[in-house]
Amino acid sequence: MKMNAKALAPVAIMAAFGLGTLAPHAQTAPQKIGFVNVQAVLSAQAAGKELADIQKKADTELGDLDKQIKAIDAKGAQATAADKDKRTQLVTTIQAKAKAYDAQIAALQPKITAAEQAANSAIGSVAKQNGVSIVMDSGVAAQGLVVYAEDSTNMTDAVLKAVK
Repeated sequence: MKMNAKALAPVAIMAAFGLGTLAPHAQTAPQKIGFVNVQAVLSAQAAGKELADIQKKADTELGDLDKQIKAIDAKGAQATAADKDKRTQLVTTIQAKAKAYDAQIAALQPKITAAEQAANSAIGSVAKQNGVSIVMDSGVAAQGLVVYAEDSTNMTDAVLKAVK
């Protein structure tokens, strides 16, 4: 039996395709993932501590004023004219104090930006030293993004040392 080139062409194409799928392919190395508690890194720096102090003071002071406003609101129709005047004063006070706290935080913003840059630099440096190609914020990851991670993937302590 004599085979001509036209008859062998489909067989040759299928054989080439079959051999191509069997050839070994380069596999990429697995990527290491690390986790860092970014909030802890920021809070450990001077600007983070200042910000936390301002926020704590604001929460306490504004929270007390808000409770007083809610107590008057709870009276509803039984609120007296004096209660309504007091509520108006409280609202004005809370708005003024909130504005003052916002101004303090705005004045602190350059220090916060520098702290964020230092944290990012330290995270990148520690990640490279440990061969980590992806770093996730453990605070965000713990909210359902990641179900399980080994403790060895947590780089927070190393980043805290690097940032200081």
